[in-house]
Amino acid sequence: MIRASLGLAFLAILLLGLPLLGVILADKPVAPYLEFPPITRYVVHAVFSWPVLVGLSLFTLACVLPFVRVLWRHRHQAESMKAPMRRFPGWGWLGLACTAGFWVLAWTRYTWFAPVQAFSFAPLWVGYIVVINALTWRRTGSCLMIRQPRLFFTLFVASAAFWWFFEYLNRFVQNWYYVGVSDYSAFEYFFHATLPFATVLPAVISTREWLASYNGLSVGLDTGRCVSVCRPRLWATAIFIAAVFGLLGIGLWPNQLYPLVWVAPLLLIVSSQVLLGHSTVFDSVAKGDWRTLWLSALAAVQCGFFWEMWNYYSLAKWEYSIPYVHRFEIFEMPILGYAGYLPFGLECAVVAAWVATRLGSKPVPPELWAVQTRSSITNS
Repeated sequence: MIRASLGLAFLAILLLGLPLLGVILADKPVAPYLEFPPITRYVVHAVFSWPVLVGLSLFTLACVLPFVRVLWRHRHQAESMKAPMRRFPGWGWLGLACTAGFWVLAWTRYTWFAPVQAFSFAPLWVGYIVVINALTWRRTGSCLMIRQPRLFFTLFVASAAFWWFFEYLNRFVQNWYYVGVSDYSAFEYFFHATLPFATVLPAVISTREWLASYNGLSVGLDTGRCVSVCRPRLWATAIFIAAVFGLLGIGLWPNQLYPLVWVAPLLLIVSSQVLLGHSTVFDSVAKGDWRTLWLSALAAVQCGFFWEMWNYYSLAKWEYSIPYVHRFEIFEMPILGYAGYLPFGLECAVVAAWVATRLGSKPVPPELWAVQTRSSITNS
């Protein structure tokens, strides 16, 4: 227990301290990076570049298309699997009403609602989480909210700290910034922000379960190419060192290394897990099972779409300024920016699994839903 706590503390020091060390090595003033609320714009972003946009787009397609190709090749097998549907639960209708109601309130400017207008985003997402759990229950007869309520509610607490970490990393690249919050005190800003931040993990993990109930989104990915490495501890050490320099580089070269905000923490955590002999989100890949990775990433993309859409007309909202690729926006987000949700989904999976382990439970992996669904079809 003590060893695990010390390891976690060391990891936290690296995640928080390395970007700040990069700022110090770049001989930049530290004070703006520690401003709270973070309002000052101090990072000058590079202008749009077609070569960078094309290069990053091709890299993203190279990561995604192999999965799409497998799903397309097995599409006929998926079409033959029809899951029996249950009645949509009453608590799901309540969630739907909550989502619809707060969606209207978030996008309108009723005078009577003005005092609490800034709080509309969090209940909107609570409604989404309830609805997505209800949809999962309708398809599988189970869902995270009903099956593991302790884990479900703990994810809200973990989620707040989890996303505050990314808010901290964003200080060094300033890829997104908030408008409509300049009049908040430090406490008001923290309070207003923490509520919606707490919904991130429950939303992504619940969405992953729902997506996993559709065989067409994972069929064939359980018998993919087995990928394992010789001398994993050596590779983990090399990746750990690379992630350390990546986090350090965010503070030094924010325009060039801003994608590492989403990649370096994942590499640092996973390589640490390998070095400590713990299981990782990539373990199933050694057996040719890619479903957990794919569904986690896909769930984050789906949630990302709703985050960006509901943010678009909100009163207190975020906007983007992304070096080299800021063009072709869908809502406020440049289209290539959605690629950042892919590794973010894996980070959500890692943190959710860690929380489950600390609670002495284990989340049902997404691939189990596909197995259960196929079994119910076979038996019906």
